[in-house]
Amino acid sequence: MPTQNTGYTDTHAAAGLDAAFPSIDTWANQFRAYEILIDDPEFTSVCPKTGLPDFGHIIVRYMPRDLCLELKSLKEYLFTYRNLGIFQENIVNQILDDVVKACNPVWAKVTGDFRPRGGISTTVEANYPRPEVK
Repeated sequence: MPTQNTGYTDTHAAAGLDAAFPSIDTWANQFRAYEILIDDPEFTSVCPKTGLPDFGHIIVRYMPRDLCLELKSLKEYLFTYRNLGIFQENIVNQILDDVVKACNPVWAKVTGDFRPRGGISTTVEANYPRPEVK
């Protein structure tokens, strides 16, 4: 759907999604039916239109199947966003896709709680498996 008189372009909307993200390492899961919550309260990125920094809190919650995410590589992966121009909605969905690609969890949820810009804060959630869109 095209943007409407906002000054934002389709290029802005897709900004950052073609970035080369590092892979997230994993290790063999030894247990079943438990939940892992990973918390990054100091997440940063850049607005693709203004170039101003965005600050947020990212939570990755998942139930591992055969693999668990290795935290050091996940931290390095998240650092990739620090200087990347990308919308907050794209951040959350990209992280979810990359987590699923790395470890094929039973389920996963990524939440981004972004600090206010212009007095408005944003919370974005993405879930796997993704619901069917009709």
